[in-house]
Amino acid sequence: MGFSIALIVFSLLMMLLVLMHKGKGGGLSDMFGGGMQSSVGGSSVAERNLDRITIVIGVLWFACIIVLGILMKTNS
Repeated sequence: MGFSIALIVFSLLMMLLVLMHKGKGGGLSDMFGGGMQSSVGGSSVAERNLDRITIVIGVLWFACIIVLGILMKTNS
């Protein structure tokens, strides 16, 4: 039961984080300082942190799916 709730929470967080990423025309990350680009053309600190958080949540989401699959296989 706990992993099912965690999977729902991580899924919602993943949707939110993906929507916050900057696309071709900008994104919701511009609201949080992602639009402040340097003249060099590199990523801003906010965008890099958003990338890191998205990767961590993605790994946790994947781990929940694996654990739920194992639990379902052992319970049947």
